[in-house]
This record gives sequence, structure tokens and C-alpha cells, in this order.
Amino acid sequence: MINLKGRSILTLKDLTKSEIRFLLDESLEFKKNRNKIIKTQPLLGKTLGMIFQKRSTRTRVSTETAMVELGGHALFLGKDDIQLGVNESLYDTAKVLGRMVSGILARVFNHEDVVALAKYSGIPVINALSDQYHPLQALADLLTIEEHLGRLEGIKIAWIGDGNNVCHSLMVAAVKMGINMSIATPEGYEPDPDVISYCRGLQSQSGQISLTYDPFQSVKGANVVVTDTFISMGQEEQAKEKLEKFKAFQVNSSLTSYAKSDFIFMHCLPRHKEEVTDEVIYGPNSVVFDEAENRLHTVAAVLKNLL
Repeated sequence: MINLKGRSILTLKDLTKSEIRFLLDESLEFKKNRNKIIKTQPLLGKTLGMIFQKRSTRTRVSTETAMVELGGHALFLGKDDIQLGVNESLYDTAKVLGRMVSGILARVFNHEDVVALAKYSGIPVINALSDQYHPLQALADLLTIEEHLGRLEGIKIAWIGDGNNVCHSLMVAAVKMGINMSIATPEGYEPDPDVISYCRGLQSQSGQISLTYDPFQSVKGANVVVTDTFISMGQEEQAKEKLEKFKAFQVNSSLTSYAKSDFIFMHCLPRHKEEVTDEVIYGPNSVVFDEAENRLHTVAAVLKNLL
């Protein structure tokens, strides 16, 4: 039995392959036996402080729902609700929350903020998105892939677009779970060199993580095609210039014709048409709404086992 009580998850680097496998199994158990588990109220008396510097649909709804169903209570702490970064330091906020709540879930701009919250609060901290990583999304993606393809090891994921936080977390997940991942980005938008170095240091075979500027090369023979928003929150001023460079990276039927015939398409949402056409996102190979639902089941597993 794997015990994660009291642990933080800031990136999937924090988890071993066995621990990721355990959380995926726990997620599936919650999904299959949700009503039965809800009756046991495993988080009765637990409180989660949710710091949201960035707005969200799936993260907020999935986390609050999971806490309620597991018997706990979630406190939404938006940028206008607490003093963080206004009249109070992150250190002071972490110290105060650490004495009042059972855990912290934080959706922030700077990854250093979740690191500091974990360092100073003394309670479990869960990264619900930072500029560098999005581990909860990667867990939901792994669960979705396994449900639809029946396995993880040996499959090929084609990432198309920006080498961003979601891409980073999928890269880490890939090398830990035996997945091959081909990443196609415009020049200048590659994943962080430190993340590339980390993943290539762990990869089980040469080329398990590969980089290209050609989306067709990336998608060739892929079991899974994934993209994300090209313009993240806080990048709106760069939108015009950036979108011009990403024109050739839209996921459309021409591109996906190079993937396996039974490929699945994923996108963490919200989606914009410059990233993927209606034909693909609402087509028979799309699993984006299963992927969105799985955010609930995976965060429930994380909360149940950490708090």
C-alpha cells in the first residue's frame, strides 16, 4: 500500500512511477465506485484552501466538487479575497494557512510561489497550474489515454503547439510511464531546456522524447494527438505576433490523417479555433470531454490520499 499522506505534488517529478500508477488506480476506483466512496466521507473535517491567481472552470469545479463529495470543505481564495501579494507576503500567507487548513491547492502565475507555499506552510500543497507545470492535468490525461487505448506503455503522443506547462507535465509523465512523445513547436517555443534535460536523463530509450518543428512528422503514427491554447493567460499582448508563428500548427483533418486510424485527440480546454478545427474537436476521435470529466476523478484521488 502506498502512503502519500502529508505529501505535496508540485510537479510529477515528485512522484515515482509506482505512485503515479497508484493515483491512476485510485482515480479509476473513485470513478467506478463514486457513490460508495462518497458515503464513507474520507475527508470529513478536512479543509482545503484554494488559491486562484488565475480563473478556471475545470480546476475549480472539479476540486470543490471532490472536496464536498469526500466530506471536506473547500475555501475559494481568489485574488480579491486574500491579501497575498497586496498587503501580505507569500511567507506570511503560507504560515497563516498552514495553521488553519488541511491543505492548499494553488493556481498561480509563478512556479516559485507553489514551491514557497509548500516550504513555509508545513501542509500538503497541490499545484493546480503554474507557469512551468500542470500535474493535475497530466494525471487526467494519463487516465483518459489508458481508458481509451487500454495501455500507456509504448504508445506515441504527438504534442502540437506551444512547449508550455501542460507539455512539460506530459513530458515528465511520458518518461516515467514508458510513453513515447514527439513535440512539434514553432522555433522559439520549445519546452524549457531544463525540462528537456530532466526527461532525456530519465528516458528508457534514445528518442523517447523527441523535438521537431514539423507537426506532420510529429503526428505520423501517433496514438494520441494533443494541443493546448496558443495564448495562455497573461500573454494576450503577444497574441497577434504569436498566432502568426503558430498558423501551421493548427490541428485539422489534414494533420491528423498522418496519425493512427484509431488515434484519440485531447485538449485541456478552453479551446480556440486557431488551435483545432471543429471537425477534429467534435469529431469521433475526440475525447476532450472525457478528459475534462477525469479532472474530477484524478483530483479526488489526489485529495483523498494527500490530506
